[in-house]
Amino acid sequence: MAAKKYPIQYWSHSSLMAYLRNPLAWYKRYVEQIYDTPSGPSSIVGRAAHKALEHYYSGIGKEGSIELGLEYMRSVSDFEINFGRATSRIAKKKKREAMEREYVQAASFFLERPPKYKVIAVEAKATVKVEGLPLPIKAVSDLVVRSGVDPRGLDVIDYKFVDHWSPRKADKALFVIQAIFNYYTVKKTFGKPVRRFIVMECKKSRNKDGGPQVRRYVIDFRTFRKEFILFNRLVRDASEHLRHTKIFLPNPSDMFEGEDSLSLYHMHLPVEDYDAHFRPEE
Repeated sequence: MAAKKYPIQYWSHSSLMAYLRNPLAWYKRYVEQIYDTPSGPSSIVGRAAHKALEHYYSGIGKEGSIELGLEYMRSVSDFEINFGRATSRIAKKKKREAMEREYVQAASFFLERPPKYKVIAVEAKATVKVEGLPLPIKAVSDLVVRSGVDPRGLDVIDYKFVDHWSPRKADKALFVIQAIFNYYTVKKTFGKPVRRFIVMECKKSRNKDGGPQVRRYVIDFRTFRKEFILFNRLVRDASEHLRHTKIFLPNPSDMFEGEDSLSLYHMHLPVEDYDAHFRPEE
């Protein structure tokens, strides 16, 4: 039924944020399933670091985990990376070497004193139906662990490798939507209460003041009420908007995909639009 009404089968945190930020870029990726937009070096470094932690919490040693993350990074083709001004073969090689150094440093920072958990699942993927929402939701949880504050419950751990710390005062605004996606999927998958969503931010560059490289943000779902109401309303409204949308517009101000979405919009303009509206001066 959902497939007939909507062009997608489910919402995820990334797809919902993309739809709100840049509808045409969202359409290209999540409806047409075209993934030809290159990722920035920082994104590739973060993915490699996630791979290292995935292997570490699956039982592989620190050195082996870092090496496996490095193997992943080296498997990424040049055309999948946005090198920016580094266009020559030599410049791209130097950029890759810098990315590898940044990755090894970031992963090593985290694994110097890795948090210990009673791990239930690593990279837990799930798509679930939520009462009151017109489409299922999907999420990937980096780690699902026994809660450190509730013996009956679970915590969800999410890793982010960052250039700068997230503002302390903005933690809920930054993470609340993602947290609730993971709350529903983990609760329905494991059949246990989900107590907390914990974001572990690891700074990739060394702090000049010698401070900790890892910072923890905790969202306790016991304090949530209006946040769940907001989430459900947002997903319902986005779904209803999507159901009635026939033309997806670009967002040129999108710092990540604005130019690409504008080019895509330009490519799909009918020829008659030029004939009817464009009359160069003679």
